[in-house]
Amino acid sequence: MALNNPRHPRSASGRTSPPAPRTTVTLGEHLRGQVRRMCGAAGFAARGDDSGRALSDLLDLLGPAAHRSLEAGPPSCSFVCDDHSPAEFSLAFSAGSPVSLRLLVEPGCSASTLEENGRLGRQALEALAARRNFSTEPVRRVEDLFFPSARDGRFALWCAMDLRQDLAAGIKVYVDPQAHGRERSAQVAQEALNRFGFGRAWPALRERAMPRGPDRDEILFFALDLGSWHTPRVKVYVAHHDIAVAEAHTVSRLLPGEPAERVGEFCRLVAGDPERFVHRPLVSCLSYTERHRTHPSGYTVHVPVRDYAPDDEVARDRAVAVLRRHGMDPGAIDSAWAAMTSRRPRDGVGLIAYVSLVQSTWQPPRVNVYFSPEAYAVRPPRATNRVQEGWAT
Repeated sequence: MALNNPRHPRSASGRTSPPAPRTTVTLGEHLRGQVRRMCGAAGFAARGDDSGRALSDLLDLLGPAAHRSLEAGPPSCSFVCDDHSPAEFSLAFSAGSPVSLRLLVEPGCSASTLEENGRLGRQALEALAARRNFSTEPVRRVEDLFFPSARDGRFALWCAMDLRQDLAAGIKVYVDPQAHGRERSAQVAQEALNRFGFGRAWPALRERAMPRGPDRDEILFFALDLGSWHTPRVKVYVAHHDIAVAEAHTVSRLLPGEPAERVGEFCRLVAGDPERFVHRPLVSCLSYTERHRTHPSGYTVHVPVRDYAPDDEVARDRAVAVLRRHGMDPGAIDSAWAAMTSRRPRDGVGLIAYVSLVQSTWQPPRVNVYFSPEAYAVRPPRATNRVQEGWAT
């Protein structure tokens, strides 16, 4: 028998002390800590209002998953983050305006099937709507399209909340156009647009955003603004597999006028000037509002910086460079990093997941930076020697 077992240190009396109780952190505790610190990083904590409570309301949608220990692993293979964390943060920057903070969650992440995921997600959304006093009628309008009794796809429903300075929180819902199978995703998206009065916009969207077919231009998400929005949007997301920057510029021309010219430069700055996006695909988001019935009012390009940078230090530097190029203060980036993790940026890649450029016909451009909670894993950096392995620094 070992007399000096390090697991059972002896007390002053010579008796073996019982092991100290092990502290386990739950998913909800991990995320709530990040919410509190991110509110501070974005400047909401100083306001003394219920900003943090608003995001906590959204975390309540996780249900039983919030009480699950991180050591037990993710409740399901969530599509939200690479490590299957069922939540994601982002900061929205605009020149001369305060930073906005967004949290996205997958309410049904504890479900064992996609059908159950959808039921739990809708129940959670209705509960949030009752607490926050907004209508879910737009979701019910397309319920048959996105929540069939037997479904396909990668997810059922995601819900996001935007905290905006001096405005009520805005709610967004994301659903899967592949619910009836990938081969029917275009038909589902077209019918959904038609039900919201944007049917005439479909031919141009199909021609410009999906010219290479569903395997290379994949319809990824359909999204709806709920609650307090000055101009509610209906959005279609398309993933462009193996696309060149010049082709991405062609998609952006769906948005009339000068804004499309910025897209190519933005993609090259964020991704390190690749010839093609051969790893994770570039993602376009076309936003439709009552301002225009036949073409989008907004276009967003999402660059998956985590697949085109050796580590998060490079991803962070590229995000800062892009913000400065667009006349935006990047100071909140480092504050957000400290709010999300204690690790060094060089020690992993993927906490900064996407950087996006948001442009519209009626608002100044925004840059969004997306952060993974890294609740379950940290992806190792891709390069130990950036120069030798050909990564731009």
